[in-house]
Amino acid sequence: MKNVLLLGSGKIGAIITELLTSCGDYHVTVADMDKDNLARLTPHKNLSTLVLDVTDETALYAAMQDKYAALSACPFHITKFVAQAAASSGVHYFDLTEDVACTNLVKSLASDATAALMPQCGLAPGFITIAAYDLCKHFDTLHNVHMRVGALPKYPSNGLKYNLTWSTDGLINEYCNPCEAIVEGELTQVPPLEELETFSLDGVAYEAFNTSGGLGTLCETLKGKVKNLNYRTVRYPGHRDIMKMLLDDLRLRDNRQLLKEIFESALPLTYQDVVLVFINVSGMKNGQLVQESYASKNYSQMINGKLWSAIQITTAAGICAALDLMAEGKLPQKGFVKQEDVLFDDFINNRFGQYYKRPETMQVAA
Repeated sequence: MKNVLLLGSGKIGAIITELLTSCGDYHVTVADMDKDNLARLTPHKNLSTLVLDVTDETALYAAMQDKYAALSACPFHITKFVAQAAASSGVHYFDLTEDVACTNLVKSLASDATAALMPQCGLAPGFITIAAYDLCKHFDTLHNVHMRVGALPKYPSNGLKYNLTWSTDGLINEYCNPCEAIVEGELTQVPPLEELETFSLDGVAYEAFNTSGGLGTLCETLKGKVKNLNYRTVRYPGHRDIMKMLLDDLRLRDNRQLLKEIFESALPLTYQDVVLVFINVSGMKNGQLVQESYASKNYSQMINGKLWSAIQITTAAGICAALDLMAEGKLPQKGFVKQEDVLFDDFINNRFGQYYKRPETMQVAA
């Protein structure tokens, strides 16, 4: 049994704890400065809890000792403390961040690390990167790679047509920061909330627009190999226009803490959600221009007698599968590990990755 340290016991940390303790192969020490969050975790013989402030360097380093791996389910702006401690302690490191600056820090730390440092192990970046890169391997030359992901309420009931399903800080971060893309073969940055498009899946209408961080390291990996590469977040129609009004006209882009307070006081959490993944890749194969697509919808479900939301399950499945594959020797054991290093078949057939398996019956229309 491997001992792992999980930092953060919020919405995602709780399901990571559930999956890892119940599988029987990991003893999980969950650390959080919020005693109430720790108290909500389901007791288990493979679970220990620790009250810890991640910014307390001495306490964090002490918690790292004798651990096989450290997993960060912390907000993106404090994940860096976990990465630095793991790199210094020689402990394998995994996180869920979509923040570009945080990933660049992890990459720099990995240059002389004695263990593996693997950021972006959630849904987007994370699974979306693994699935898209697998499709890219089917082509002789690539033209376009379009990646679309949405975590949405099944039953939208407000003007935004949105409920809180994951980190509010992460949501605001991806709506406000510049977005990487490859346009006509050139690596560039495009503005968030722009390049609005519409499509339907299973007869439901959606919109999609630029958001930050979802591509992970794919721009770097495919630079010089693809004509156009972009990532957009999926919402129900009308959401983007309201967000632009809040961020630009009301200038809440400059007061993110106030926007967070508004969201968390007005938008309820929901466990009745759907995670949508939609990928289109086109290019040349055997002398023909071909397109291949991947589409899936994942819903909330009961695990170990408790209802978990789709975004909780899919995000946790990503980081738990990465940990499993590292333990099985199917990933590099040292240095910076990209999501592109994960083989799709290894992931989807993993006991945690299998939560992404989907039916083949969905219908897509532009």
